[in-house]
Amino acid sequence: MSNSIPEAMRAADAREPGELARASAVRPMEVAPVPRERLAQARVLIVGDVMLDRYWFGDVNRISPEAPVPVVHVQRQEDRLGGAANVARNAAALGAKAGLLCVVGRDEPGERIVELLKDSGVATHLERDPELSTTIKLRVLSRQQQLLRVDFENTPAHEALLAGLARFDALLAEHDVILMSDYAKGGLTHVTQMIAKARAAGKPVLVDPKGDDWERYRGATLITPNRAELREVVGQWKSEQDLHARVAALRASLDIDALLLTRSEEGMTLFAADGGTLTAPAVAREVYDVSGAGDTVIATLAVMLAAKLPLMDAVALANRAAGIVVGKLGTATVDYDELFPSPAR
Repeated sequence: MSNSIPEAMRAADAREPGELARASAVRPMEVAPVPRERLAQARVLIVGDVMLDRYWFGDVNRISPEAPVPVVHVQRQEDRLGGAANVARNAAALGAKAGLLCVVGRDEPGERIVELLKDSGVATHLERDPELSTTIKLRVLSRQQQLLRVDFENTPAHEALLAGLARFDALLAEHDVILMSDYAKGGLTHVTQMIAKARAAGKPVLVDPKGDDWERYRGATLITPNRAELREVVGQWKSEQDLHARVAALRASLDIDALLLTRSEEGMTLFAADGGTLTAPAVAREVYDVSGAGDTVIATLAVMLAAKLPLMDAVALANRAAGIVVGKLGTATVDYDELFPSPAR
């Protein structure tokens, strides 16, 4: 399969060989505000595993007599979109046309996800599986401290996944960028076929990976692992030079154009198609909660590439968005005014 760089990414790599590598010193990256109207034309299709992030907030005043654990008097519940649904919510918050293709159950959490997606302005393309228990991640918190997380999950039926694959074919032409959000819950069983179909249609494909089987993502345009996810695939690197060599070998073996490594307090590093690298330093003023930060990064990247920004500009804005969202509790979004504050703010 030909794996040519799409126009939005080619602008970042239209340089002499090694020029990007010479620019790889850690430095702030400034990007001019993108007009709202331009982002409003960006069309992103998110495909993947969705879940409901449910929070119980309460007070702890005593220890249980049954076991040495705190007793939480729950006073408030809050539901938020998680997984691929949070990615779609982030894309919509920036003003883009976000579509979500996924499988949910015919149960209370599934209905709640549908409600929240509607409120977020996300176009839903849902397959309903009556046998599926929609994934819930329940977090119990007291005084802004997480005490416990409980997960409820299983995998979608084969028939629902095949129906989603058929719907994917119909949705391709209506979107500029395809985004795969993998949380290893079974929603991306056919991800390899989807990537091949998208690339054959000339659509860039971004992947937020999970697990150590990256052969599934062969042919992707851009993949966005964090350090732990990349280490699981290439092993522990001994130096930056060793890291660059391992990433280059990985990209070549899987026919992947570029890789963006998110590195928490160290920012993020882009390994581009020409073999060069560029590091964007972290911009967070205060880290409050990192959950969902990867969703914000890849959603921002997808929106900016769909709006035809150069790859390096998209990376700079994704890095800026990450610095904002980690200052918020739980899975959250960054809106246009936060990403592009006016001088008076």
